[in-house]
Amino acid sequence: MSFIMLFVGFLFLIKGADLFVEGSSSIAKKFNVPAMIIGLTIVAMGTSAPEASVSITSSLIGQNDMSVANIVGSNFFNILIVLGVSSLIATLPVSVGTIKKDTPFLILTSLLMLVFAIDLSITRVEGFLLLSGFTYFIVSTIKNAKKSTEELPHLDMEAAIDSDVIVVKDISMSKTITVSVIGIVGIVFGGDLVVKSASSIASSLGMSTNLIGLTIVAVGTSLPEFVTSVMAVRKGENDIAIGNVIGSNIFNILFILGLASTISPITTMSIVAIIDIIFMIFSTVLLYLFMKKQNSITKVHGIIFIVIYFAYMTYTVIR
Repeated sequence: MSFIMLFVGFLFLIKGADLFVEGSSSIAKKFNVPAMIIGLTIVAMGTSAPEASVSITSSLIGQNDMSVANIVGSNFFNILIVLGVSSLIATLPVSVGTIKKDTPFLILTSLLMLVFAIDLSITRVEGFLLLSGFTYFIVSTIKNAKKSTEELPHLDMEAAIDSDVIVVKDISMSKTITVSVIGIVGIVFGGDLVVKSASSIASSLGMSTNLIGLTIVAVGTSLPEFVTSVMAVRKGENDIAIGNVIGSNIFNILFILGLASTISPITTMSIVAIIDIIFMIFSTVLLYLFMKKQNSITKVHGIIFIVIYFAYMTYTVIR
């Protein structure tokens, strides 16, 4: 029964995130907010809404290991599997802005998470600092996007909308608000269902909540990023795939972890979580090195990513 409830929880999370993006994007469009800004904020946050719901719910009920593992597991799943599979479909060219600005910022953000977590806790003050970093990232990114879309081509959300990668529907305001509210309710309800059923599965199988969070929960909450990126690549919007992953990973650490630890300080992390964070950093650095060397993510890189992911998953199960 717990597995069925977990599946149902994922359905609520994913559909809720989809409805939230649809409704809130439509509201933004009605107020003449540029499509690029919609993509940088609402869409990026919407695809990470499942991680936010699960991690915050986990933190509130004292499942700190699952909260951190979900964020870390989602981040290296995004890099190793989402980009890995996407690069098997087509070579992913990388913009100069991604190599020089976005990816180094993600590495810096990941290192900051390690520094904060090294004492096996993340305090409210550290959570607030992460949220401050997120505010800086959003403000600076939007400013840069307004100045020059050429500098950040992977955030060309107008092209994404034109190619149906991201659809902003023109619907009535009352329906728009209703859809947004239903989406939020679905996200919250789904997150609660996922956390409780995953915890039940962990207990019944004798597995740690860290392992459940790192594998099943992380994969489930990363499905929106996976679908968005694969759709983008299949429609020729390769830059969107990379921008979606990097933006979501930054969002996961700075906003989700920041908010979760600000609401309820994370005080009972295990040393295993530190190992997972180090692996997340390794994956991010590897992505940067591949980008810098060839200005693209190729099929060879994708195969390496996928092999590394399954090798590490094997290690997490037997450790």
